[in-house]
Amino acid sequence: MRVAYQFVSDECEVVRRIAQLSVRTVIFDVEPVIAAWNSSQQTLDRGIARAVGQISAIPGLTAVCFATNSARRPSALPATAGVTFVASARKPLRTGPFLGLPRPGVVIGDQVLTDGLLARRLGYSFLHYRPGIAGMPAGTLLLYGLGALLRPALFGPARQQPGVSTPGAVRR
Repeated sequence: MRVAYQFVSDECEVVRRIAQLSVRTVIFDVEPVIAAWNSSQQTLDRGIARAVGQISAIPGLTAVCFATNSARRPSALPATAGVTFVASARKPLRTGPFLGLPRPGVVIGDQVLTDGLLARRLGYSFLHYRPGIAGMPAGTLLLYGLGALLRPALFGPARQQPGVSTPGAVRR
């Protein structure tokens, strides 16, 4: 199964790439894409509201899911149709909470071994977003290094995407 892979290091670029992919579903990894590790409840709530606001105008998008392997949950979800939250998701082992989401879809996350494998298992595209390693927990940093080693085997050799300045690759 071939899954599209793109590396993205700029938050503004994430929204543009989602729109380019013409997906019906977006699955966001919560930490660190929406809120930094060990951040406050208020930061999580604001991050979810910001993400929904940024992508709400994308044509054809019908489902937005926020997923985390941690137990943290938002105070409330935006009153927007199709927005869900999955805590203790056990990505990539558990796919059940995501199987009913409309296709095509994209997973946005920082880890190849969790988010990338989830995207691959679902047949979704993967936007590999890494804002930086500052504040990254040691275990997460280790997973990032292992994921970097396995990324070519999972998504193929990296190729430069035309017209994009970030170090990225696209595989279709």
